[in-house]
Amino acid sequence: MQRFIDRIREGLAQATGLERDELKIESPRDSKLGDLAFPCFPLARKLKQAPPKIAAELAEKVRIAGITTVATGPYLNFRIDRKELAETVLGEIQGAQENFGESKIGLGKTVVLDYSSPNIAKRFHVGHLRSTIIGAAVRRLHDALGYRTIGINHIGDWGSQFGKLVAAIDRWGDTVDLENDPLEALSTLYVRVNEEEKSDPELAEAGRAAFRELESGKQGHVRETWKHLTELSLQEFDRAYQRLGVTFDFVRGEAFYEPYLRSTIERIVEAGVAETSEGALVVSLEGFKEKMPPCLLEKSDGTTLYATRDLAAAFHRFEEFRFERCLYVVGSAQKLHFQQLKAVLKRMNLEWEPRLEHVDFGMLSLPGGKLSSRKGSVLLLDELLNRAVEEARKVIEDKNPDLTDADRIAEEVGIGAVIFNDLKRERIKDVVFEWSEVLSFEGETGPYVQYTHARLASILRKGAGREGSLDGSLLENAAPILLSLGRFPGVVRNAAENSEPSELAQFLLSLCREINSWLVPNKVLSEDPGLASSRLVLVRGAKICIRSGLRLLGVAAPEEM
Repeated sequence: MQRFIDRIREGLAQATGLERDELKIESPRDSKLGDLAFPCFPLARKLKQAPPKIAAELAEKVRIAGITTVATGPYLNFRIDRKELAETVLGEIQGAQENFGESKIGLGKTVVLDYSSPNIAKRFHVGHLRSTIIGAAVRRLHDALGYRTIGINHIGDWGSQFGKLVAAIDRWGDTVDLENDPLEALSTLYVRVNEEEKSDPELAEAGRAAFRELESGKQGHVRETWKHLTELSLQEFDRAYQRLGVTFDFVRGEAFYEPYLRSTIERIVEAGVAETSEGALVVSLEGFKEKMPPCLLEKSDGTTLYATRDLAAAFHRFEEFRFERCLYVVGSAQKLHFQQLKAVLKRMNLEWEPRLEHVDFGMLSLPGGKLSSRKGSVLLLDELLNRAVEEARKVIEDKNPDLTDADRIAEEVGIGAVIFNDLKRERIKDVVFEWSEVLSFEGETGPYVQYTHARLASILRKGAGREGSLDGSLLENAAPILLSLGRFPGVVRNAAENSEPSELAQFLLSLCREINSWLVPNKVLSEDPGLASSRLVLVRGAKICIRSGLRLLGVAAPEEM
């Protein structure tokens, strides 16, 4: 579609005297009005005329090869010649194949993404799911645009909770099975220590003392215990990431930045923005339009905080990668933290501060309420994925009992259902995790998109040998599909720019509805060789687009279901 948009902008630029980049081309609200539209409102002030009059005059003046122009109220609408539309869009897909939708606009630029970030010594539950799959999808979208992407898993391997766990292990370690089921044991201990320290000052102080020793760098029982917990947790996390198809370039927890904490604090102090308040080191954030408390860098006892470690990470990442964007895929509950982080950098007058972006998302909860590791009310990710795959296998056995490699496809469909269920939603919205919705194989679901892909693959197998030349004039009634296919590269660009995978997921759902509706009255394998060949080219183009879109979301595209 971009070449048609460029052609329209060129024609409008010549007629209006405006720069091409000033001319906003959009899709009409009603597709019956045209394929593309130019709103004339921006010209009203310049020409001192009403937008409808401007549109009517431009309709007479603008002439663009292969495109008809019609004024409708304040809009100038454009309709692309159907033969040229089909041959241009499908020709681009045939040329790009699996790379359709990709571009090089990000070439030479680096995007750092901080995503997933589970906490050590805790089971990987569905509360970690959103950051993991949203972050991975945003990364793939940037990959598709030619950016160099750096994926960092900023695991929670530091903080006062490790002091609590050491104290809990010292007191109750013989009551749990740390050797055979360590993370279940640690989860039990974590819930217990948070409950009992409320009425046990000695236990609370033991936890604080253990964390002070951990921060001191002393080699001993506390640090050895911490290292062992980290190793056990990472092994479990890796199994989950493999099933989800998620990768990272670096696993760098808070502890990685421990050697940089002192230099970070010194840098902030030297910038003249830090001050002492009640024995603690803080940065005042008064004067910002967002009402924020001071950012606490160092407690009165000398221990650091999450903000200190995140500032150290930000400095280190910019110095190492010179990023164009640094995206933190972290829940909306941390909004204040990132406002404070950016405010400190802004007070330091660092020119790269605007490149840090909090890609926030809503809370995921169970129907019974919020997930909480402290209270033990979690749904483990393995349990979720196993059940999704089991339900997918039941549906496959019912619909296609003779399907070969059914176990692999059940895995792809079940996990795809979980991923798509999340990514189809605007990320800032809260999600209540309903089993019936996640595992539905009808409506706006991942399995529906996967099934459409498999359906198109089946048609192509049946039409093997009949696909050849393309006559775009025979695809007049497929214009809605062709227009959608033409929009795909733009959807990928916008989804990356907005860090919003839901834009791509919703596009795929819309495209699949159009294709399935079109297939009802249109027999692809027509007796007319020319018509069959052209329709098969369309089917292949749609299949490539769906497959590419699913890949960017992290969802498999089975050839059979």
